Amino acid sequence: MGAQQREYRQRSRSVQSTKKITRAMELIAASRVVKARQRVAETTPYARAITRAASAVATHAHVDHPLTTKRDEQKRAGVLIITSDRGLAGAYAANVLKRSEQLRELVQDSGMEFVPYLTGRKAESYYNFRNRDYADSWSGFSDSPTFDVAQEISKRLIGEFTRGSDGAEGGVDEIHLVYTRFVNMVTQEVQVTRLLPLEVVEDAAPKTPENGFPLYEFEPDAAEVLDALLPRYITSRIWNALLQSAASELAARQRAMKSATDNAEELIKTYTRLANQARQAEITQEISEIVGGASALADAK
Repeated sequence: MGAQQREYRQRSRSVQSTKKITRAMELIAASRVVKARQRVAETTPYARAITRAASAVATHAHVDHPLTTKRDEQKRAGVLIITSDRGLAGAYAANVLKRSEQLRELVQDSGMEFVPYLTGRKAESYYNFRNRDYADSWSGFSDSPTFDVAQEISKRLIGEFTRGSDGAEGGVDEIHLVYTRFVNMVTQEVQVTRLLPLEVVEDAAPKTPENGFPLYEFEPDAAEVLDALLPRYITSRIWNALLQSAASELAARQRAMKSATDNAEELIKTYTRLANQARQAEITQEISEIVGGASALADAK
């Protein structure tokens, strides 16, 4: 009985130590997700505005631009997969990777080669464990991305798309983006978007004099305007996706650590109850032995 009681006490102390860790991680994630949500709120209006501008310019320019033209023969599709560097965030990374595998099947069924570009160590580990090749990867910033990283990724993807699959050094004919959109602290949704050739996402609101497209005049010409605007558009989409994914990761980690802390509290209560039961059983046994011994002495006299 004594050994069993000690075992329950040791387990309870171990769970208490784990609870302190999960509680600390929960508080850290809660404090950081506030800033991440602010960054999403600050950058989303610009992303919407440049999306609207790109839509209007591409609609009224009537110019065949390399980033807006769909190729007749498509051989390779590049996919940027945004995951996390660390775990302990529930099914956050698993959901993104699962959605990317579904996209892989769709791309391969259409007769194209799937070319992944990875962000986050979880995606790198996933591909390395399965001995799969990937074109490039970026990591070390998943919960706090910088604009320089977004520019670097954008430059690489635009270069690969401009080169095309007919080039000697690879290249792709399409660019897709798989990331997690932050809705609120409870809901985060995995999104798949085609970046190139340009798939402009227009506002679903009905057109009114207040939100309708203005008339554009291009100076010096429409081609040069598109050359300057479309790379900025792609960079802003990737930047916003990185921020959305960072906020989603922190929110998922906060929920996961909150659940772990609650489970630890339940385990502590369970082990405390079991230890008390073992202690009561030990005391009852000792009392029974004393009473039995006293009865035996009385009978002997």
